[in-house]
Amino acid sequence: MNETANDFAFLPLGGTGEIGMNFNLYRLNGSWLAFDCGIGFSGNDMPEADILVPDPEFIIRYKDSLLGLVITHAHEDHIGAITYLWEALECPIYATSFAASIIRRKLREANLLNDVTIHLIDIGARIRIGEFDLEFIPVTHSIPEAQSVVIRTPYGTVLHTGDWKFDPDPVIGHPTNLSKFAEIGDEGVLAMICDSTNAIVRRAPESEGAVRKSMVDLIANIRGRVAVTCFASNVSRIETIAYAAKQANRPVVIIGRSLQNIEIAARENGYFRGIPPFYTEQNMNEIDQENVVFIITGSQGEERSALTRISYDTHQHISFGVGDTVIYSSRTIPGNELAIMRVQDNLVRRGVRVITSVDHLVHVSGHASHDEVTELYKLVKPKYGIPVHGEWVHLNAQAEIAKSCNSEPILLEDGDIIQLAPGPTKIVNSVPYGRLTVDGNRLLSIDGNVLAARRRMLYNGVIVASFAVDDEGMLLSDPNISAPGLLDQYDDCDLIIDNFADAIEQLPRTVRLNDEELIDKSKSILRRILGRKLGKKPLIEVHVIRL
Repeated sequence: MNETANDFAFLPLGGTGEIGMNFNLYRLNGSWLAFDCGIGFSGNDMPEADILVPDPEFIIRYKDSLLGLVITHAHEDHIGAITYLWEALECPIYATSFAASIIRRKLREANLLNDVTIHLIDIGARIRIGEFDLEFIPVTHSIPEAQSVVIRTPYGTVLHTGDWKFDPDPVIGHPTNLSKFAEIGDEGVLAMICDSTNAIVRRAPESEGAVRKSMVDLIANIRGRVAVTCFASNVSRIETIAYAAKQANRPVVIIGRSLQNIEIAARENGYFRGIPPFYTEQNMNEIDQENVVFIITGSQGEERSALTRISYDTHQHISFGVGDTVIYSSRTIPGNELAIMRVQDNLVRRGVRVITSVDHLVHVSGHASHDEVTELYKLVKPKYGIPVHGEWVHLNAQAEIAKSCNSEPILLEDGDIIQLAPGPTKIVNSVPYGRLTVDGNRLLSIDGNVLAARRRMLYNGVIVASFAVDDEGMLLSDPNISAPGLLDQYDDCDLIIDNFADAIEQLPRTVRLNDEELIDKSKSILRRILGRKLGKKPLIEVHVIRL
């Protein structure tokens, strides 16, 4: 397919067929425009990796035609990969004031702030980027200034929803403007590219306002210290917790660097009005800590989070025990169940009372449920419904909703190019896509050799052997074998070393004179000796020193 053809096309490179890592691209007459650039988390099924980002290999080829990166809202699964990928993209960023505040802090930490141009988007604005005519529609979500985007082109109009819900009583911002969506629908919409996260959930719209009322009553009736854990980016929830604490005459201490950054960004943009400044670990000794409300990171059982360290009693400043209450004001991200249960079990073992959404109304989702998605389809009336932002069970659920509303669903996954117009709307090509993991100060391919070796070491262990030989390839001393996690003091290591040494000395002279062949044969020998003993296939490294 000619990548510079005159057409209008859509390409997800992250976030379709999975939760997180949202990275979407539109092509209009040869020019590209990106929407969001987020991270994902690997979960317990991939312990060799942690933070994941979409692989930008494809769009790097066309970065001279990449007009910009449009941010729908400031959640990490929509902005978290910017600092990792921007140097490959090198394009301007378009974001609202609140999102820009958070992005700037990230760029400053990455020493990129002076390199990146950020254009501020007014809420509800209409702008042009190249040939793209964009109109932003404010929507309710669990973070301020979330917006859907209407993309008008000579070929037709597309609604890119981003993350949204119909909250009748939001704590921050205004309810989603349903009449605006109806106007867009009456104008005519070729396709709606829509969030699928909660499409399988059948329930009435839930409101942050209801959580606020519940949290006020709950905190007012708890004795002793209270800690509430939630997503750091959920500004509405943080304000709800702070408001409940204020009503109960309790000071608020925030624990966790990400929470401190969110507070700064929120107050810079006029949020948290009427809420006293929060205390931190640095100044919490100024207040009565027996009456405090902590807002704390770690709702997903993250290994290095504050709440996890507190549960293991390894936090530098805070310890929880009998008389304390921890409230989980968050949902469980699939894959994190065991980590969360481990933290909760540790807390209960220490005498802490743990409260979750099963016990009280302490959390509502920021994503639209089945009924809300159905209502949006009825308002917008798109010819085609294209589900994104979800795993296949979520995408299929939205596809069924589209059918019920007389829209034709098109299911695609990361890497699929769908030609929206001209001609029939259909998938016409696929491009390379993938996931990279953040490994220190570099990015590694999930499918690359480094992580493949790490996986093998994780499950089968690693054996490192070294030995010195003379010019004739004869051993000058006993080999050294190290196998952490595989061999211990009770294993007959001396016998293993003796067998290894005997086998090396029995190798043909031609092999012993060639370092490369000697290393290969030595690996085979070790694999045979230890494979039978351990019943595993460890990664084996052999170092030969020729003196």
